[in-house]
Amino acid sequence: MKLASLAVDGVRRSGVVDESERTVMVLPTEIGTVDDIVRGGPEALEAARSTAAAPGESVPLSQVRLEAPLHRFNRDILCTGWNYWDHFEESKGKREGQDPDGRPRHPTFFTKGPDTVIGPADDIAYDPDLSAKWDYEAEIALVIGRDGRSIPEEKAMDHVFGLLVANDVSQRDLQRAHGGQWLKGKSIDAAMPLGPWLTTADEIDDLTGLRVRCEVNGWLLQDASSGQMAFSVPRIIAELSRDMTLRAGDVVLTGTPSGIGNARDPQIFLADGDVVVTRVSGLGELRNTVRRTRLT
Repeated sequence: MKLASLAVDGVRRSGVVDESERTVMVLPTEIGTVDDIVRGGPEALEAARSTAAAPGESVPLSQVRLEAPLHRFNRDILCTGWNYWDHFEESKGKREGQDPDGRPRHPTFFTKGPDTVIGPADDIAYDPDLSAKWDYEAEIALVIGRDGRSIPEEKAMDHVFGLLVANDVSQRDLQRAHGGQWLKGKSIDAAMPLGPWLTTADEIDDLTGLRVRCEVNGWLLQDASSGQMAFSVPRIIAELSRDMTLRAGDVVLTGTPSGIGNARDPQIFLADGDVVVTRVSGLGELRNTVRRTRLT
C-alpha cells in the first residue's frame, strides 16, 4: 500500500495511491493521518487497508498536491553516511581534511533537523549567501513502525513500516566548517524533499534491487542499485538500535550513491531555478525546483 498525505478543505488527510491508475483514494478522517497510521500499529494499518479495499471515490493525482507523507517527528532524522563504497571512494581527497583512515567497519551515522523536510513537489529553499556549495544526494529513506532496542539483523525488517524517497540536499562548505560535524551542513530548513508517498514494506520484494537516480535539469547525475550499499538496511537498523531505542515514526536515511556534485570534476552545485528529480524504482519520484529564499 502507498500512503500519501494531502490537505482537503484545509484538513490534513491520508490517502492511498494507485500508481498504475494515477489516482489517490482519500481515506475518512477517522483513519487519521499517515503519522497516525504509522504509530497506530497493525490495527491502524489494517483499518487503512480495509477501508482502501472498499468502494470509494478516487481523485486523479494530477488534481491534488501531495505533502510530505510525515509531519510529526520524534527527533532528528537519523542518517547514514558513506553507505555506497563508490561514493566513499569518489570523495577521497575531496573532504577537506576529513578523510577517515580506510573504509569504515561500521555504518557512519549523523542526524539532520526535521524542519528540513518538504513535500515531493515543494521548492527547495536556497540561499547563496549562506552557502556556495548546495549539493544533491538521492537516497532511500525508511520509516520505523515498531519500537525496538538492540534489534538483531534477522528481525530488523519486522520494525520497518515502509520506505520513501529522499534527497539529502547538503551544503558542503557548512558541512566542513563546524569542527568536522555534519549537522549544520545537513539541517537547513526546507531543503530535504521527502515522499512522494510511504510505500509499506510488504510491497518491496527485494531491498537490494531498487534503482536510485537523481537528475538535475534533465541531466542524469546519480544512477545506482541499492544492492551496492556498503551496509544493508538490516545492518543499519541493528547497529543504530544497539542500546538505543528506535521508535515508531523515526525516519532513517540509508545513504547516497556516487555522482554527487562535490566529487565531480568540475564540481556541480545547485543554483536558483534548477529542477531536481529524485527517483527510486517502486517508491516513486520527487520533482523539486531550487528557489532563492532569504533564510537569514
